[in-house]
Amino acid sequence: MDQRDPFAFTGLTYDDVLLLPAHTDVIPSEAETTSRLTRNISLSIPLVSAAMDTVTETRMAVAMARNGGLGILHRNLSIQDQAEMADRVKRSEAGMITNPVTTTVDATVAEVDALCGEYRVSGLPVIDPKGVLVGIITNRDMRFIDATARATTRVGDAMTRMPLITGPVGISRDDAQAVFAKHKIEKLPLVDAEGKLTGLITVKDFDKEEQYPNATKDDAGRLRVGAAIGFFGDGWQRATALLEAGTDVLVVDTANGDSRGVLEMIAKIKKDPAFAGVDVIGGNVAT
Repeated sequence: MDQRDPFAFTGLTYDDVLLLPAHTDVIPSEAETTSRLTRNISLSIPLVSAAMDTVTETRMAVAMARNGGLGILHRNLSIQDQAEMADRVKRSEAGMITNPVTTTVDATVAEVDALCGEYRVSGLPVIDPKGVLVGIITNRDMRFIDATARATTRVGDAMTRMPLITGPVGISRDDAQAVFAKHKIEKLPLVDAEGKLTGLITVKDFDKEEQYPNATKDDAGRLRVGAAIGFFGDGWQRATALLEAGTDVLVVDTANGDSRGVLEMIAKIKKDPAFAGVDVIGGNVAT
C-alpha cells in the first residue's frame, strides 16, 4: 500500500526541468517576432494585454502599443469613460494629430492645465469659434501664474498670440523636422489658407519614434488600441462610441466565444459600413 502523502508537493530544481538547447545560427537581436493579430494589423511582438480592469487601461494600452504589442481596454466602466481612454491612447502620440485638443480665449488657465494633465500634453492651440488659430498656450505661458489665480485667469490673457510659426496642410515630416530645428519650437500647428487649424505636429513625437521604433501604429502614425464590448445590453452603443474614438480593434468579450450572441454581434458589426475600418475579434483567449 502506498503510504505517500497524496497532498505532498513535488519539489523540482532547475536541472529537473532544463531543456537542452540544440545548435542554432540565430542571433537573438536579429530574431523576427512580427505576428499578425488580424487581417489588417500586425504586431512587432506577439503580446496582447487582457481586457481586465486590473490589467489594461490607458497607460497599459499606450505602453503595449509603444513596444510593439496591443492593449485591449476593459469594459467594466461607463461607455464614455472607455471611449475617453481609447481617445487618449490615440492622441498620446502621432506623426500628425488631425484632431488636436484645443481651447479658447475665454477658457481658464486651470481648465487648460486639467486638459494637459488628462491628455499628457504640454500645451494647447487656441482657436476662435470658426476654428481659426489665434494663439497657443503652453507650460511656458502658465509657469509663472500662481496656482490660486489659474481659476480666474483667462487663456486670452496668458497665451502667446499670433503670428506663430505654423506649417501648411500636408507638410512632409522632413520639412516639419527642419522647422523644429530652425525655430527651436516644440509644437507646429498646421493651418489652411483661411488660417483654420487642421492639425498639430509635436517634436516629442519625433523623439518617441526614435525611442520606440517597433510601435504598433495606424496609417496616420497614431498608436493602435483595442477595446472590449459585450454582446447584449449596451454592447452596440459601446461599439459605436469606441468607433468614434478611433479604436482599431473591437473584441466581443465573453467567456464562451462560440455562442449565438457573440456571433450575432460580430455579424452586426461586420455588416455595418461604418465599421469597415475596424477589425473584430470574437470571444476570449480560450475560444
